[in-house]
Formats: sequence, structure tokens, C-alpha cells
Amino acid sequence: MLGPGPILGPVPISGPGRRRLVVIRPDADEVGAAAQQDGRPLGILARVHPAGIFAGTIEDAPYRLVVTTGRGTETVEDPYRFGPILTDEDLQLIRTGRHPDLPGVLGARATEIDGVAGTVFAVWAPNADRVSVTGDFNGWDGRRHPMRLRHTAGVWELFLPGIGPGRAYRYEIRSRGGAVLHKADPMAQATEMPPGTASIVPDPTPFPWTDGSWMARRATTDLLKMPVSVYEVHAASWFRDAAHPQLDWDGLADRLIPYVRALGFTHVELLPVMEHPFGGSWGYQPLGLFAPSARFGRPRGFARFVDRCHAAGIGVILDWVPAHFPMDSHGLFRFDGTALYEHEDPREGIHRDWNTAIYNHGRDEVAGFLIASALYWLEHYHVDALRVDAVASMLYRDYSREAGDWVPNIHGGRENLETVAFLRRLNQVIEARVPGAMTIAEESTAWPGVTAPVAAEGSETALGFTLKWNMGWMHDSLKYMGEDPINRRWHHGTMTFSLVYAWSERYVLPLSHDEVVHGKGSLLGRMPGDDWQKRANLRAYLAFMWGHPGRKLIFAGGELGNPREWDHDGSTPWGLLDDPGHQGIQALVADLNRLYAHEPALHARDDDPGGFQWVVGDDAANSVFAWIRRTGEEATEPAPPSSGMLVVANLTPVPREGYRIGVPAPGIWHEVLNTDATAYGGSGLGNGGRALAVETPAHGRPASLTLTLPPLSTLMLRQGR
Repeated sequence: MLGPGPILGPVPISGPGRRRLVVIRPDADEVGAAAQQDGRPLGILARVHPAGIFAGTIEDAPYRLVVTTGRGTETVEDPYRFGPILTDEDLQLIRTGRHPDLPGVLGARATEIDGVAGTVFAVWAPNADRVSVTGDFNGWDGRRHPMRLRHTAGVWELFLPGIGPGRAYRYEIRSRGGAVLHKADPMAQATEMPPGTASIVPDPTPFPWTDGSWMARRATTDLLKMPVSVYEVHAASWFRDAAHPQLDWDGLADRLIPYVRALGFTHVELLPVMEHPFGGSWGYQPLGLFAPSARFGRPRGFARFVDRCHAAGIGVILDWVPAHFPMDSHGLFRFDGTALYEHEDPREGIHRDWNTAIYNHGRDEVAGFLIASALYWLEHYHVDALRVDAVASMLYRDYSREAGDWVPNIHGGRENLETVAFLRRLNQVIEARVPGAMTIAEESTAWPGVTAPVAAEGSETALGFTLKWNMGWMHDSLKYMGEDPINRRWHHGTMTFSLVYAWSERYVLPLSHDEVVHGKGSLLGRMPGDDWQKRANLRAYLAFMWGHPGRKLIFAGGELGNPREWDHDGSTPWGLLDDPGHQGIQALVADLNRLYAHEPALHARDDDPGGFQWVVGDDAANSVFAWIRRTGEEATEPAPPSSGMLVVANLTPVPREGYRIGVPAPGIWHEVLNTDATAYGGSGLGNGGRALAVETPAHGRPASLTLTLPPLSTLMLRQGR
């Protein structure tokens, strides 16, 4: 049986005033029909099959079913008296992967048809032999509510009267091979609490957003010239104690938002909050690409969280995973008995590292599904940016594969052309539909043009992302900082290399969760030396990062100088703040964020080589680095007093007295930040808050400063004021 369309429900017959009615009710003893208006009997149906199929001729009038079971007699609506729901245009757009509102036509939608309240269910399963809606409303019995197949797009649909928001449901799918599968809804907008796997009919009530001014400002702001400082958070483990084993969205908002604001971060980034079966995946193996995880409450709670972030002036970034998905039996894997969302060939469809299924980006319906998910978070939940996970794994067909274990593209190459087309289209659609929203690529190779505009001439490899994580800077700088200072002179180029390619893309400098797990140790733990030196190293490194071109990102706990690796089953170690040394690291991060936000020289020209000038890049013997960040206004007469920021790092434990550094002009330079300040837990060595540049040339510049460089420190000096 391909579907109940011509079988169940009312069927016209010859002769006036009569029609045939077929009903399936395996639990019923008797089934009849009654007039909708006055309840008069219209006919009694006979059991024509022991599986519970009743059929008979009734008077042709609007009707309801009268069903008698062992529980009594009830009058109910017949789902099959309602005609097709999706239009031919909807079906065509679904088939081509270009429906502008996929969550509005697929999944579960509480609505009203012909004055009858209920829920429309619709699911794409083109190779299924039968699909039914199951739930507690029908005893999870797949015989009760088989769906209609709309052949145009392989979509099954059914309107179930009387089913409203909050009801749990699944799809029972019989494959053409005869297997019976029990699947969650790929388009579910709400879910059961894991380990439960049912989908939940969502509440259609619009959320009362209060962030209109934020959204309007975001749409017209040049984000590439604005400061972006990101606090990355695993929502489940950011705060836990005996009284709060798991914060919900409101509890997280109460604690996280004021904390992020107090430390001066511009954005909070959440590891994936899309529903996922295994908490130990940190959300990176999601199955509910339209549903905030029930671990933190209902979907409206997540909307409140975003709204409150915006009210506090904080943007929200979500990690989003369009590369792969887990193979749990209730999920997308072989959804209708075939490789529907993934590739059939395991050389393309199975990721060896993670034992997950790889999305088939070349299939129109799959690409449309993923793009609809991205748009849903940006539009429905007002999220400000998506950080796209594992982009490199998508771009290369041989990613993490041995020879012979991958399939070349049509030209015989390793590039995944279908994924390239998908990512280009994703970014084009987001740019057109959601002005001001950002996409950020976690891409660890040198793929050309990750942040280049797709529309540019000759841009076949351009992907159109707003920003890209600078994985090279992260690995190089952490490797350098892990060296004993006595050996750093031999690795000087490791720290300067990032400036060779700093403007090839638009970058984020990430010190992410990936760098504090799997035996890598914490940021503080990577630093050499005793406790004092470890903290001094970390403070110097953080200020080096904040002075370096590129947006900033740090994972929760790094701002405290967490000495231990991150434990997703634990909590951020807030007890560290009882120690003045850890307080000092936190205070430094707050001051770095304030300086970064208020000094255009530190952010306005992140993507422009004219905004950076080396002053000292070759002093390997002393492990000293110095550069000037510029706004571009220095050439005006007179130069704006805050147009330049000098950053000087001494990455040895040896103080440098009388260190001469060339600067553009004589005059006062104010020491606006010193990581060795006693307030941060340092020794208090420095320049007394200011230094005078004299007309003594140095480093190719007409004037110079003579500075005291504290041990294991970074200084920032502002010209003029």
C-alpha cells in the first residue's frame, strides 16, 4: 500500500447522495458516521478485514466518526476526510531544494483546517513503502494513521485533528525491503529530553521579541570594522553545582549574560545546541537540526536567551554541523531504508574518524534541508552568526582517508565539488536573506578564498564566508608558548609566520575548546615554568593575541587560567577566583576586551595590511616582538592622538632595561596596558604609565622610545593621550 489516498476516507460512488467510506481502526469494535451539525446517524460501517478496516456506504454529508472500543464510544474527526495540504508549488520547491520556508511545510505544524484544530505532519521519504504518524494519541500504532504519498516530491502528509502543541510523535516507516523503522522527525522543532527520541509538536505562538533595534542595527552595520571578541561556551558544563546540576536557558541567561558583559566580550558562542543523542559529543553529532536541545528547556526558553543577550548588547553565535550526523537508529541514517541524507557508497558516506554519516551535499533535497536549518536559526531565533564546523572535512574527498578509500570528483581530483557548490549557495542565500548575519568557517587548510565573495569574477573556489578561524596561528603560537623561554629564540619565526598570511582571509584567532581537551592540557598548563611564570606567560600570550590582527575567541575557563583540561561532565572551576593570581588573569581579559573595543587601531583594519607595521620582528636573541596597529589616519595633519597603538612583547623571564623602539613621531606615549602590573598578579615592573619618544631614529623611524620591558610580558602604548 503506497498510501491511503484512494483507499481511506470518503470515496464518491455512482448514485446521488451517497458515498463510500473506508476507515482503519484496529482498536475498534464498531465504526459508524454521524452528521457534523446535528449528530444524526449517516451509516454504519462493516468490518471488512481483521486488521481493523471498516467500510460501508453513508449519506453524503459532512461527517464525524462514531467509534466504539473497549473504552467506550467517542465521536472523532476522520483525518482522511481532509484533502491534500501541500500545494504543487510547495512540492516542486521541496524537490529542487529551494523552498523558502521548509519548516513551514515539512515537520509538524499545529494549525486549523476547515475550522478543525489539529496538526499537519509532512515528511520526505521517497523510497518508503508506507509512512505512518505514531504517538500516544494512537498507542504508537503505525496501523492507525498511515500518511498520503505526494509522488511529485516523495513527501508523505497527513492532517490529524485534535492533536496540538506539546504532543509527542514519531514516524513509522516501512521500507521497500519490508523493514519497519521508527524515526524522529528530521524537521522537528522540539524534542523529548534525551535519551527519549520522540519529536514534539511545536508551539506556533509567535515569540514576543524585544530586540528590534538590535536587529535593525545589525542589518546596517559594517561588521568587518567592528570589534568581535567571543566567549565560547559549552552550555551544559559552564556552571554546575550541587543546587544546579543543569541550568536551563533562563538560568544560563541569569548567570552567563552578566558575566560576559562584565568581561567585555561582544559575542557568546555556544557549542552546538541542536538536539543530539549523546551528550559526550558536546553537540557535534546532532540529529535535530531545527530543535534546541530539550536538555535546557523548551524552544521558547532559547528564544528568551537570545533576546536577553541582545538586550545586554551581546551577539549570539551558534556552532552548526552540516558535515555529518550520527547513525543512531531513530535518526537520519538510512531514513526510509535507503541512503537518503547520506551517500550510498561508504567511501563517500561514512566518516572513518567519527563513525558518522556524511551528508550528500550534491542532492538537492539535502542541500535544501541544511540551508533551511541555517536560515531557521538566523531568522526564527535571531541568532547573529553560525560557526560552521569541520569545513575541511567537507571540502576534500580524501579527508582522513587512505589511498583507494575515496572517490575522485568528475575531473579526477580530490576537491568535493558538490560541497563547494553547497557552501557557496549557503553563504549567498544567507547574505541575501539575513543582512548582517555572519558565517564563520572552521577550516584548517589553505583552501583559497574561504572568505572571498562568491560573486567575484574568477572566484570558482571562493566560498563566501564572513570569517575563518585561523587554525595556523593557533597551532603555531601555542607551540611557541609551550617552549621553554631559553629555547624560544630558535622558534622566533613560528610566532611571526602568521603575519605572512594574515590578510589572505578575514580571520578569527581561536583559543577554542579543542585546545583544552584530549590530553592537550589547559592553556595555563601548556605554559612552561613555575606557577608565577605560567601565569605570566599566559597573560603575555593573551595580550599578544589581543594586539594581533584578527578577531578574538577564548573558551570558558581560559580567562580564569584554568590549570586543568576541560571536563564536559564537570563545571568551569569558579573556585579559582579565590586566588588573586587567577583573579588577575580574569581582570586582564576584561581590560583587554575594553581596550580592544574602544581603540579603533586594534580592530578597525583587521583585514588590511595597512593597519599593521612591524617595528621589531627579528629580535630572536631576546624573544622581543613589537608592532604598531594603525587606523589609517596617521598621515593626516595633525595625526589623531589615538590613531596608533604600539604592542611590545618580551617573551623571556629576563627584564629588558633601556630597550629602544622606533616610533613614527616624538611625544608622549601612554602605557595603557602592562601584563606585569600587580593588579594582574605581576611584579609591577614597567614604565610608570608613560614614556617620552625623542627624535632619535630607530628601526627606520624618525623617533624612538626607551622602554623597560618586564619579564614575560606584553605592553600596549597609545600615542598622544
